[in-house]
Amino acid sequence: MSADLVQRRDDGPIARLTLDDPEHANVLSLAMIEALDARIAEAAGDDAVRVVVLDAAGKVFCAGHDLGEMRAIEDPTGHERLFNRCAALMQSIGASPKPVIAKVRRAAVAAGCQLVASCDLAFAAEGARFAVSGINLGLFCSTPSVALTRVIGEKAALEMLLTGRFVGAAEAASLGLINRAVPDADLDRVVDETAAAIAGKCPEAVALGKALFRRQLELGVADAYTLASRKMAENMTFSGAKASIDSFLSR
Repeated sequence: MSADLVQRRDDGPIARLTLDDPEHANVLSLAMIEALDARIAEAAGDDAVRVVVLDAAGKVFCAGHDLGEMRAIEDPTGHERLFNRCAALMQSIGASPKPVIAKVRRAAVAAGCQLVASCDLAFAAEGARFAVSGINLGLFCSTPSVALTRVIGEKAALEMLLTGRFVGAAEAASLGLINRAVPDADLDRVVDETAAAIAGKCPEAVALGKALFRRQLELGVADAYTLASRKMAENMTFSGAKASIDSFLSR
């Protein structure tokens, strides 16, 4: 594993992570998975960090798994270990108390599309493209389907999974895979404004809210409301919330 595969640069409360293996299209090799997971964990444990922005160097955001590495594994147990490790990375992004924003200028394919879907927010340049195209090689994108289905819905996800077709950034936004498609020249500004807006909020409330949001999606409506009510009550004990409410009431 090499931490150099994922560069980190801190910009005040924003940790900027960059997938940095452009010669190999930033594939999610085991080394890349380990490096990104380590960077996500670093940012999660850093009190100075409030938001993470995930970018990529080169012509491709992420081309998915390393097919050469996959073919070199000779037994199903080895393949399962690899896919489980990638799944753990995707879940660690969701479990991090720090919101993770994907910034996509180029193609995000297969597990690369899964990575975008797993981030809390995602913005893309108008020329970016997305696909879960393993089916074109006789390999259904089973693990990417988990994240994809949860953000764009069953029929839209299954169409992408069964046809392997690429969708442009505008369509990805309409499907809910990304928040917005913007002109390339505006992408940095839009992502930075979003990250700064989140960084300016109470970090304890953001962490509580992100965890609650993810958890309630897994529950029925009644249980979701029970959990949400408990978390609202917990949030009301935060000193920052009390002070902000008191200030508002005193206007």
